[in-house]
Amino acid sequence: MIADPAAFIRANTRLLPVPHAPEIRLHLADEATALWEKTEEELGALGLPPPYWAFAWAGGQALARHILDRPAIVRGKRVLDFASGSGLVAIAAMQAGASRVAATEIDGFALTAIEINAVANGIVLEILSGDVLERPVDPAAWDVVLAGDVCYERPMAERVILWLEAAAAAGIEVLLGDPGRSYLPKHRLERLAEYSVPTTRALEDAEIKRTSVWALRAR
Repeated sequence: MIADPAAFIRANTRLLPVPHAPEIRLHLADEATALWEKTEEELGALGLPPPYWAFAWAGGQALARHILDRPAIVRGKRVLDFASGSGLVAIAAMQAGASRVAATEIDGFALTAIEINAVANGIVLEILSGDVLERPVDPAAWDVVLAGDVCYERPMAERVILWLEAAAAAGIEVLLGDPGRSYLPKHRLERLAEYSVPTTRALEDAEIKRTSVWALRAR
């Protein structure tokens, strides 16, 4: 266990503007593998998940841009950012005028990264730890649920979409940002917008990813 996760994050990242949403600054890593290895070294553990919290993924960037350009989506509303990672989308929602924004994560470093990124942008977020998918959807708690880049693995995508469908069926607006991951169920979604998002070859197969924002409609 690292005694001071915030100090570790600050020492291994730089506070930079997000390429597709420069209104927001995040603590971002320059190189994925080196940080991944250093995290495993510091924790004395192998096989850890990648440091998702240290990068602005394409789906999150597109979703953040979409919200910042169309603040009416979240203005005055209660917003849940699922699998928040760095907190990018949650920060965008708060900047766009949401009345309440909660960021959910299961990764300890991500929880810390969200907190320090919120502070760097001068906002306050609620931060929820644990697997929200194990809890029933509460339509009294949220008006909008946002999810960026959550369909890269089949088991997770299947669980997430089922939970998000329950949210949509309860009357909650559900938006996803995704650059065409393998397990994105496009047949259940409506494309709202498409963006050319700058990325890095350390994470993606191209330096620009065509990335869409999708609405999940209740069946």
